[in-house]
This record gives sequence, structure tokens and C-alpha cells, in this order.
Amino acid sequence: MSHGNQDPFRMGFLTAVEDAERGFVGGLLVTNRFGRPLEFQCTAPVKPNRAQQILYGPTLRPFVLGELLGRTLLDKLGVKPHLVLMDSDEVLDLRQHVPMAVAYLTDKLVDETMQLALGKHAITFHPDFPADRTDIARHTKAIPGDADLREPFERVREALVETLRLGTARTA
Repeated sequence: MSHGNQDPFRMGFLTAVEDAERGFVGGLLVTNRFGRPLEFQCTAPVKPNRAQQILYGPTLRPFVLGELLGRTLLDKLGVKPHLVLMDSDEVLDLRQHVPMAVAYLTDKLVDETMQLALGKHAITFHPDFPADRTDIARHTKAIPGDADLREPFERVREALVETLRLGTARTA
């Protein structure tokens, strides 16, 4: 797997799971254009305290998922993706803190100025970074038209749940 940085196009799949007792755990899987894993990173659980929940209000979840977990994961990566995909639009502001294109996965192409068709889906970019759409459009032919880009998120969530399960077993 040492050839990860030479792949023509790499995608990162960033998601998180929430555990009622331990908080949020984020995971980032970097794949080649065929969905084969090149690198995986996950965070330790992050549980906002009650004061943070009150003070951050509705901005807490995007802050924790994007700035805390997402940026931490991207900083740790050895194999950097060209595009970071997320399964939630509430993390899109991560783009303001990282140097690579960030987009969230949707099922419909409704705004061709901020979206691209990719695999069986559409991706939506941050409105403050219109050049991201142009940069990534050059690579879309590398992704098979029948690619299910939701499937890697399932792998990440499964790995995170397993990590939480193993963490619980060790502390019991």
C-alpha cells in the first residue's frame, strides 16, 4: 500500500458514530478510485460536556464533527485524498479548515453550479469554494458510473462500531 500517494485519484470517506455514553467517534477511510482502502484513521471518543452543549447550541454537532474530528483525522493521514466526501451536509464547513475539496453525498443533482454527478450519486461542494467543483470535475471520469459511494461510509461506520465495542470490552 505504499503507492497510495501515486494513485490518480483518491477519495476520503468521513463519517462519525455517536455513542450515548462516550460521545462521537470519527472515522476516515481513504480509497483509490475503485474503492480499495489505502488508509484508515479513527479518533478517540469526544463527548461534549453539558456546558459545551448549552454554549454551542445548534452549532455543537457541526463543530465536533467537522473542526474537531474531521480536521484531526485529515491531519493524521499519510495518504491525503483529493476529495473528502461526507454523508452529512452539517460537516461541510470543514472545508474552511482544510486545503482539499470537501463535499457531501446526495442522491439528486439539482444545482449544477455547486454539484457534480459522481458514481450513482451527486456531490455538493461548499459555496465559498467554487473552484473545488472545477478541480474535482477533471477526475470524475476516473470513477465508474455505477459506483455506490454510500457503501464506503457503511464500512467506516462498521469499523467505528467495532472499535467502540472493543473499547467497551477492554474497560469492562
